[in-house]
Amino acid sequence: MSTVLYQIPEPVQGTIVKRPSQHCKTPYMADAIINSSSDEPSQEILAHTPSLGCCGLAEKDCNVILSKIDSKTAKSSHRVELSIHQEGPHQEIIGINPKLSETIAERCLEYNCIENLCNVQSYKREVTLLNSRFDFVGIDENGREFVMEIKSVPLADYVDAPKKEKKKLLKEMPEDQKDFNNKIAYFPDGYRKNSTDLVSPRALKHIQELQELAETTDKRCILCFMIQRADATSFQPSNIDTLYKHAVQTAWKNGVEIKTVQVKWDETGRCVFVRNDLPINLFDKPTSR
Repeated sequence: MSTVLYQIPEPVQGTIVKRPSQHCKTPYMADAIINSSSDEPSQEILAHTPSLGCCGLAEKDCNVILSKIDSKTAKSSHRVELSIHQEGPHQEIIGINPKLSETIAERCLEYNCIENLCNVQSYKREVTLLNSRFDFVGIDENGREFVMEIKSVPLADYVDAPKKEKKKLLKEMPEDQKDFNNKIAYFPDGYRKNSTDLVSPRALKHIQELQELAETTDKRCILCFMIQRADATSFQPSNIDTLYKHAVQTAWKNGVEIKTVQVKWDETGRCVFVRNDLPINLFDKPTSR
């Protein structure tokens, strides 16, 4: 039986009409239409998009799954949680709210779903060490302190390359070599003014400080990538940001544990555990843990 890690409360399906919203210009807001039901007609609402456009997964005309925000002070009535990605006859539900990955990771700790991090004695969330706030700090089953940072991975494709190069590679790739369920999940990617800029300075800071902790203390230092889709068969630090990729390689060489957890979402907003041993390509071939 599949381990259920999370259930989005009262999920609704909708379509993004415009991002940023016509009514609220922050890029974290979008106009969306909630699909009609037998009880209620379609309605346009203001939706919070915590992952911005998520490289095309939360932009205009994208079909998404949202949750209701129960707050009198919130500007938006709903939050975009999942993207319904359609590729020909295939469909994949993808988790695109980065905060969900932390909630899922906590369930993974409770249900012993993280490789070599089972039966932990205790843990706390969002603990500051050095100059960073890490997602989890705790005591493992052997009484050793661990520090773990979670990174949400919503993106995957047949090739991992910068945008212009990827477009060329995908065009040249024969269709019979594109197996929908055999993609490379990668992190990070996102908007940059220049192709040489860091995608995420915060992510780089986290891995560098995990490495410093690994080198100067007896703590277990863990970077865990939460693969929020089931159509990937491997993961790698992205070739899109070579500085970050090199930092992860260096950190691993210096004692930082690199892990993955892969989950699958469905249209009801249910998240189930898939595996915790997805091959990790740090270099040219999968890296043994």
